[in-house]
Amino acid sequence: MTGAVFYKLLAIFLTVGLGYVAGRLRWLDSGTEARDPARVLGNAAFSIFVPALLFRTTARLDFAALPVRTVAAYFVPAVVFALAVYGWQRWRLSAQAPVAQPAARAITASFGNSVQLGIPLAAALFGEPGLAIHIALVSLHALILLTLPTVLVELDLASAQAQAGPRDIAATLRSTVRNTVLHPVVLPVLAGLVWNFTGLGLHPVVDETLAVLGSAVVPVCLVLLGLSLAYYGVQASWRSVVALGVLKLLVLPALVLVTAHWGFGLDGVPLAVLVLMAALPTGSNALIFAQRYGTGQAEATAVSVVSTVAFALTASGWIGVLAWLG
Repeated sequence: MTGAVFYKLLAIFLTVGLGYVAGRLRWLDSGTEARDPARVLGNAAFSIFVPALLFRTTARLDFAALPVRTVAAYFVPAVVFALAVYGWQRWRLSAQAPVAQPAARAITASFGNSVQLGIPLAAALFGEPGLAIHIALVSLHALILLTLPTVLVELDLASAQAQAGPRDIAATLRSTVRNTVLHPVVLPVLAGLVWNFTGLGLHPVVDETLAVLGSAVVPVCLVLLGLSLAYYGVQASWRSVVALGVLKLLVLPALVLVTAHWGFGLDGVPLAVLVLMAALPTGSNALIFAQRYGTGQAEATAVSVVSTVAFALTASGWIGVLAWLG
């Protein structure tokens, strides 16, 4: 592992540690009010910072410049994988389990830390050519792998609501469409796409404002991980934590490797960038998703931390596999 990647890992742990200390010392508690600072910070991230990042990314995206074949070689298996995890969790969902659990576990197993850790990894290992491919993947990463589970969970919630009361199909459909479209993830993506297609571009003041808000996503989410560890502890089942970690660090990159190499015919630097993108540990957006729907916060926190620690070993293994393939 290169020094740049090691320092990024260390910076991640120090930032999470700062959040943990803030939680243990109750720096963010508001006197005697019964308020959960971790949830407040998660709501701020999901309702303000993430929408700003998604809208700006979508509005500025140059679709003509995207390497379509390479992008498809990553997102086709990644989406299939996320749907498979969701379907598996939905099939084995117990009557007592939260309705949002399948979608929350799907994003935990598929959404990687593509910015804070992925960018320095791609730059250190592959230089400018590899970094350009990685940035192309990053530009679509949240748009696809955050929007997909959002739509799935809203459909599940609407279905559960319909089963709990009188079945008015038209009302259920209207509610589902409204909750799915008027959502902090889906709405900025749709609005950004519409603005992109107008060709008007973003005014410098608007662009800078969105950039400032979007830049807060990574540090806020890392601090949120530490706060969640302090307030919730690790109350998740270690069996599920290990299973989700294995899915993220081993199964997803193996699926991307097979699909990209033998399905799309990629090799060399493009193949290596895709596999290591898939092999990244779970990103902190999985936690704010869990916070949004009030399920699996401790589990998402544990998987993010454990997979980041384990990444130091698994990344070296995938680099070895890629070297063996040539």
